[in-house]
Amino acid sequence: MILTEERLQDLLDKSLAELPPDTERAVTLEGSIAEGFGNPSSDIDFLLVSRTDDDLPTMPSLLFVDGRRVEIRTRSVRRLADQFTALEQGAGRPGRLSEDLLNRCQRVLHSHPLRGHSLIEEVKALLPVERFRRIAADWWAHRARQSLRHAMALQCLGESEEAVDWTRAALVQSVKSWAAGLGETYLEPKWLSMQLDRAGRTDVRDRYWELESAAVRPGDTDAAQAHLTDCLDFAENLGLTKVPRRPERLTVERVARVTTWQTGERIHVVRGRRDVFALGADAGAVWRSLVLGRPLPQVLAEAAGTGVAGPGALLAVFLRYGLIRLAWKGGGAVTPALPLAAPPGPVTPPPSTAQPLLSVRGAAVGETRSVDLMPLPADRFAAAAMALVWSNVVVENAVEDLTGALRRGQHRVAELTARRAVHAALRALFSAHGVNPLPADADLVRRMDLLPAATRPIGVHAAELLVRGVHSAEDGDALRTELRRFIGLVRGAVGADSFPLSFDSAHTWRATLQLGHDWLRLGAHLGAELPIEEARDLLAGNGAQPHQAR
Repeated sequence: MILTEERLQDLLDKSLAELPPDTERAVTLEGSIAEGFGNPSSDIDFLLVSRTDDDLPTMPSLLFVDGRRVEIRTRSVRRLADQFTALEQGAGRPGRLSEDLLNRCQRVLHSHPLRGHSLIEEVKALLPVERFRRIAADWWAHRARQSLRHAMALQCLGESEEAVDWTRAALVQSVKSWAAGLGETYLEPKWLSMQLDRAGRTDVRDRYWELESAAVRPGDTDAAQAHLTDCLDFAENLGLTKVPRRPERLTVERVARVTTWQTGERIHVVRGRRDVFALGADAGAVWRSLVLGRPLPQVLAEAAGTGVAGPGALLAVFLRYGLIRLAWKGGGAVTPALPLAAPPGPVTPPPSTAQPLLSVRGAAVGETRSVDLMPLPADRFAAAAMALVWSNVVVENAVEDLTGALRRGQHRVAELTARRAVHAALRALFSAHGVNPLPADADLVRRMDLLPAATRPIGVHAAELLVRGVHSAEDGDALRTELRRFIGLVRGAVGADSFPLSFDSAHTWRATLQLGHDWLRLGAHLGAELPIEEARDLLAGNGAQPHQAR
């Protein structure tokens, strides 16, 4: 070790002086210095072990002693025994074995006793070192296989630069698995060079560094494939089994709780009943081409048949976001082996900043290849969309009522009906920007500050219309004209300018029902609040009127 026993005991005495007194504990040195690694900046990691039945804190205390940073951790014998038991129980499924658990056990087993040697050795005897070597080697081997398979998938999809990154990750994991089998079980890869030196196999060490430093120019697909092949050979030579060679063994599979919803031409993909992704035209075409359960090369060929350029990159995005998954024939799902300390699960991109967020025919997207995450949870997204469609129906109904009232000279009725149309149009505007629940009608104009500054003229126009009176036929005609202009302004702002004139004919009413039904299906699936009770009948009738002849 880089510190003498005398120096370690001195640091321990000074550290314990800052803690509450306890004569019933043993102390052992963990971490890189105990392993024979370390440098002047390395932490001094002391583990205090006792037979107490109390729940000791997991979080370490950080001290600064004689210019060194000292971490003090406390564990009971019972807690350490539980850790070793959990490790043994999880050893048969290395893909689900916690890195944190593996690391905690490794640090104890390879620690250097300083006080209470017999208690520390008693704890270490709970899991033989040879058994731990096998568990660690299997854990690294599983990650190496997964990374190699992921690299192969990315190479197949034409994502060679990312494939090289995963190949390099697999290279580290393969040699760490081999080294663990020889007793070099320290998890953190930063000391790999010293571990390889100590392993005593210069041929393995030199070949590793040769492959690790190999230059692969960005965009050079052939060089990326050659590098992957070399790393596959190296992994096999180290004893790694089930190494992938044929991308045909990778199949594209469905992910649980990922569903597809189409509104007009827009494809929406809901992940985990929580996240909504809106797909641009090209991304949507590739998504529609997917036939799950088929080999990855075949899925790629079918996606290429859509005419979309570079479909592999879009398939890679779907994989990255957890919208589809890969499976290895005969070997379960392919989950990318993540770097140490990285969070599990699919990537979640920053939410879309599109404004407005919604139109009656689908969510707004940045461009044709977009796979944009909506900034609303799925149920509120669906509720806002349903409110947008229903508000437009109310607008059409109010305008029709206004026309009838003016024909009969019902000026007061016309005034109130016009206000109803203005409020409905504002509700559509707020819904299109993702506001849900909505403000009360009386508060809509005052809450225009919730929306982008570009909508301010709409708010001013609405405020003027809400105080307009009708005292003559001329006033009524002028109000109707101005109201139509206002509605056109709102609909142009929210992408509803093509909304059908709902009550103009049977054809336009059917088009309105179809729009409503598309969104209602999604809303009902997510348990979102429906805009009106009658919507349940439309849903039950698959978009048809309840009393329509079949």
